[in-house]
Amino acid sequence: MKRDSEVLLMRRERAKGRTQEQAAARAGMSVRTIRRYERRGRLPSQLKQPRSYRTRASPFDDDWPWVVSQLEADPALQATTLFGLLNERRPGGYLASQVRTLQRQIAAWRAQYGPGREVMFPQVHEPGEAAQSDFTYMNSLGVTLGGLAFEHLVFHLVLVYSNVEAIQICFSESFESLAEGLETCLWMVGGVPRQHRTDHLSAAIHPLDAEGRAQAKERYRLLMAHYGLEATTNNLGVAHENGDVEQEHFRFKQAVDQALRVRGSRDFADRGLWGGKPEASADRRG
Repeated sequence: MKRDSEVLLMRRERAKGRTQEQAAARAGMSVRTIRRYERRGRLPSQLKQPRSYRTRASPFDDDWPWVVSQLEADPALQATTLFGLLNERRPGGYLASQVRTLQRQIAAWRAQYGPGREVMFPQVHEPGEAAQSDFTYMNSLGVTLGGLAFEHLVFHLVLVYSNVEAIQICFSESFESLAEGLETCLWMVGGVPRQHRTDHLSAAIHPLDAEGRAQAKERYRLLMAHYGLEATTNNLGVAHENGDVEQEHFRFKQAVDQALRVRGSRDFADRGLWGGKPEASADRRG
């Protein structure tokens, strides 16, 4: 098979008006070869088919049934773990460089026989459509008031299209903190979206007794109705559905940490100095 450079040279000669015989002489190929490439209209590299077969036997063929049995019993086992076990079964039987071969072979098996993967579709957000809220603990920042650890959370509300966000300091994931934080943050951002998404509010509602849970749910329904909000929650166990506010948790705490580093101290005389405002603040980053 000819090289791409030879066929390209032939094409240039033909484009100058050379005959097939003249182009063949200049490109170092036969007239028959020129006719074949002109008929196909593609370069040699474009005619190559991807190889779908092995050029050599796998070094793991003898132990492959055992590897498959381990993967079927526990699909989360990694190739490096199985490679270590194989070396225990056959001391000196495998080279360290062969772990990549095992990784590729296991990846191919998983693609064909492994458990199905969750399919995620990109989310398209519209202005004014949705807000997400959640609590996040701030203790990892090491803030102190008068030398004493200031253990607290923030209620965090994010408008998912613009990333306008607001927070309110609180001290538990209670229903009262949720209701007060939501109302305060909506007033701070200066508007109300169509939809409000939360997780399943387990920490806020489940500690209550049956009567308390019923009352909390009714109060939440009335709060949503007062602001004309459609209340939605994540599917159970699917945290990424509230991913915007989860990501903003990380960015918010990162920004606060950087500000504290620039300040040079994480100790404050009182809550007013720590938050700028004792209760809440809003940000239009992003």
